[in-house]
Amino acid sequence: MYVPAHFAADEQAVDDLLAQHGAADLIIATPDGMVATMLPFVYDSGARTLRGHLARNNDQWRRTVLGEALVIVRGPDAYVSPAWYASKAEHGRVVPTWNYISAHVYGQLIVHDDPAWVEQLVRDLTEHHESGRPQQWSVDDAPPKFIAGQLRAIVGVELAITRIEAKFKLSQNRPAADIDGVVSGLTADGHEPIADAVRRVNIGDVPGDFRRP
Repeated sequence: MYVPAHFAADEQAVDDLLAQHGAADLIIATPDGMVATMLPFVYDSGARTLRGHLARNNDQWRRTVLGEALVIVRGPDAYVSPAWYASKAEHGRVVPTWNYISAHVYGQLIVHDDPAWVEQLVRDLTEHHESGRPQQWSVDDAPPKFIAGQLRAIVGVELAITRIEAKFKLSQNRPAADIDGVVSGLTADGHEPIADAVRRVNIGDVPGDFRRP
């Protein structure tokens, strides 16, 4: 990933992105070419892993991985109009762009075809995404035999992270007046998550997170 210095993210911001994200793209190189699947992951910052699962009928888990596997994690993104820049009125030397948050997470892919491992993963995923809801669903809310059948239909995958390339392109290269215009424009367009991210990175002390809307 091409990451200019002003769009580089610190470790804490990347950690927050991985901890908060929803689903991501798992990409592997095989002898037959590239294979990709979008699936939710749980991030373990201590173990430096991303854990998820594939449908058993999805043969990606059976494919031989050539080299590192890649998981692409995305935060919010949106189009940025040059009409929002204060500098447009000053000199007109402005062009459209796109603001976004993205991390390319590389590592060794491990397959877990073990019911106990997969069940714990499902419980962790459920707890992660149900947390904070007024009516939280639990795996134990469903009949045990039904859950056992569902678990047999999936296979666990774990990415042991070796390196991360992250880019938080959030107007850091623009003057303060332009940044204010970007925040206002994004908010008016209904892109509050990316507007908040621009505020957090350029101004600080702004509540919110880096999840996609």
